[in-house]
Amino acid sequence: MKYAVGVDVGGTNIECGILDEIGNILVKRKFPTRSEQGVDAILESIALTIEQLREDAGIPADEIEVIGLGIPGLVDPEAGVSLRAVNLNWNQIPVAAKLRGLTGKPVFIDNDVRLYIYGEAAAGAGRGYDYVYGITIGTGLAAAFVQRGEIHRGHRFMAGEIGHVPVNPTGFACGCGRTGCLETIVSATGIAKQARTRIEQGETSLLQEWFADVKDIRSSDVSRACLAGDALSRDVLEQTGRELGRALAWVVPTLSPDVIVIGGGGALAGELLFEPMKDELNNLLLQDYRNHFAIKSAELGDHAGIIGSALWALQCNKQA
Repeated sequence: MKYAVGVDVGGTNIECGILDEIGNILVKRKFPTRSEQGVDAILESIALTIEQLREDAGIPADEIEVIGLGIPGLVDPEAGVSLRAVNLNWNQIPVAAKLRGLTGKPVFIDNDVRLYIYGEAAAGAGRGYDYVYGITIGTGLAAAFVQRGEIHRGHRFMAGEIGHVPVNPTGFACGCGRTGCLETIVSATGIAKQARTRIEQGETSLLQEWFADVKDIRSSDVSRACLAGDALSRDVLEQTGRELGRALAWVVPTLSPDVIVIGGGGALAGELLFEPMKDELNNLLLQDYRNHFAIKSAELGDHAGIIGSALWALQCNKQA
């Protein structure tokens, strides 16, 4: 039996797991990233964790076939280089070569969202579909397209940054330095920001009774208030869903996916977000596209990253 390691590297935590060839997680562990310690310390921690997990699972060293890493930011998967990961302070880091030197195993890396969606395409909500378009609604908004088991990366490996499509030139400031990007609205951060801003501008909400300081409001609180009958929260989620629907009305005719998979913490709002999104999307699409694709919630949760990383690395190793 051959096994693969999947690693999901985040700015706060790293999740690492050993999986079999069909994506079943045998053992896993999460630990703090501690980016301030530098890339070498992080990779050494990953290598040590892999060895500890291997021993815990009782797997011989020669049965670990390959390691896959999902890394935030811009990645060159062909060279195995992290081009720029702002929250890790990584620039032009040869991650694959460094980790291979520590473990002796083939290492393949790619953008974390692409591998999250690859996991969903291979073993989650996109399983059985040929053309899987996936988005993650988290601190930001990102997307990936998996076509018949292959990840679409585009020129310079930069495909998928739907969160930075400009939608409102007078809107909120974005972390990228511009104003009015889609993710300033359609993200967990954006949902909370909309609610806080409207309250600060004088609108009333149940959230004011729950929080003495509106800066403490999170997207999950907006969903909770909506379910409790709060009109402002309901309107925020409806407007967010419609904005996402308008964005997807560009995606569907361009890529023609047969399923759209939606994941990330912001997606936990469920139908509060999805229903207005679907309404807007159907209103804007040509009849030829309507009802010819599915919209599904991601199924693998927080483990999609390590599952996708491991399965993708196995695939790359076969093709190497």
